[in-house]
Amino acid sequence: MKRILILLLTVSFFSCKETKDPSDKLNIVTTTTMITDLVKNIGGDAVTVQGLMGAGVDPHLYKASEGDVSKLYNADIIFYNGLHLEGKLVEVFEKMETQDKTQVALAEYLDKNTLIGSEYFASNYDPHVWFDIHYYIQFAEKVAAILSEADAANAETFQKNKENYVTKLKDLEAEIKTTIATLPKQQRILVTAHDAFNYFGKAYDFEVVGLQGLSTATEAGVQDVQRLSDFIIEKKVKAIFVESSVPRRTIEALQQAVLSKGAEVTIGGSLYSDALGNAGTEEGTYLGMFRYNVNTIVNSLK
Repeated sequence: MKRILILLLTVSFFSCKETKDPSDKLNIVTTTTMITDLVKNIGGDAVTVQGLMGAGVDPHLYKASEGDVSKLYNADIIFYNGLHLEGKLVEVFEKMETQDKTQVALAEYLDKNTLIGSEYFASNYDPHVWFDIHYYIQFAEKVAAILSEADAANAETFQKNKENYVTKLKDLEAEIKTTIATLPKQQRILVTAHDAFNYFGKAYDFEVVGLQGLSTATEAGVQDVQRLSDFIIEKKVKAIFVESSVPRRTIEALQQAVLSKGAEVTIGGSLYSDALGNAGTEEGTYLGMFRYNVNTIVNSLK
């Protein structure tokens, strides 16, 4: 990190950034894949978007490379989640506050009174807010407003793109609620590797239990595994889930603990938690990821 910060200061003092031509597209840098997809949908062809993190990347543990610092410095606008999700990038963002740079931590604009508390993060809030579609719609509103302010000539385009995308998000929510309604209430228990799905549970009426806690930087101990295996047996949970950005071994250990006690539980599949799927796939979009997760959860728990 020290090397990165030295590079950042060197770039800021010695780089000569050309004056931006009004006809140039806004250069946007984003952190997580969820935010990258959002900004691309709203910005469309009027912006250039570079995402730092790819499919399967864990934002809790992500460290900026020298190339990332260069991208951040040359960006017109930086969009990131905030609430200490990108914990290892915080120092870089703080150093860039002295630059003439628009940095937008989208989750920081949400009503804190509605957020889920967490002792795992310096923000004191669970940062996995994108699993409540209503919060993601608020992200969309903020992105459209920031882009419109930065590029007034394309403001109408940004607003139209936002309205179209919000319609898709609302349609998605109606669809997933219909799917979830097919699963009896007593079977809506979601056991995953870490507590990335608490907002999902709160919004869509699931009891959510994570083995590692909210941050993948924490590790589950033997007692955690034993305690959760007893819970699974007591509640007759049919399936537990791995996550695309978390190693499988923690959930596999949990499954073995259940089996060793003479009970049964299957691994229902891999859910997308802190990152979308591969670019160019349906799961590589927020809409496709959410739909895939809900279908996988419901079908496995039935």
